Amino acid sequence: MKLYMVPLAPNPTKVMLYIAERAELGVDMNIEQVVVNTVKGRHKEPEHLARNPFGTVPALEMEDGTYLVESLAIIGYLEQKFPDQCLLNGTPEENGKALDVERIIDLRLAGPMGTYGHAVNSPLGYPKDEQKAAQMQANMQTPLDYLEELLSDERPLLLGDRVSIADCTLQASLQFMRYVEVDPLGERPLLRAWDERYRARPAAQNVLRW
Repeated sequence: MKLYMVPLAPNPTKVMLYIAERAELGVDMNIEQVVVNTVKGRHKEPEHLARNPFGTVPALEMEDGTYLVESLAIIGYLEQKFPDQCLLNGTPEENGKALDVERIIDLRLAGPMGTYGHAVNSPLGYPKDEQKAAQMQANMQTPLDYLEELLSDERPLLLGDRVSIADCTLQASLQFMRYVEVDPLGERPLLRAWDERYRARPAAQNVLRW
């Protein structure tokens, strides 16, 4: 299998962190990672559009030659294909909560983070947009408060003692924030402590570049 990605973008980074976390648990999925240079527009070229008609990353080429192009679908597929030491390994209630937190981060926080980053310092050269940046910053506050409260019971990771897909999703977006040189966390010491703990993990050290 091959994962077509770019190390900076949040969605590919989420999958890369997930693969690295599974590797730390002893699961070798033997996935080749291939960079698609989005800054140079490689994601819009016919070769990549044949993999992903939306011109985005990631794209996972499966063993049958077909592709998955949504990050959570890729992770869900890998959870089922390699069931030993998978991350969603709790009760139905625990797994439901883990996916709920991941979806809150991805839909209510990561989206605004990405838009905010491009509005203030886009690596793709988009024009600055102070009004959009202010709106996205406002949109981020409730999900950030939610995560701060989630950590108030002194759990080391977002779902407890064991790493989750939600941890990968949040850290992937925070890497993008660091790259564009903005700090969205504000006065949230628990989230800042989580960020430091997660970035110290071997999987994070192997994947994160910023």
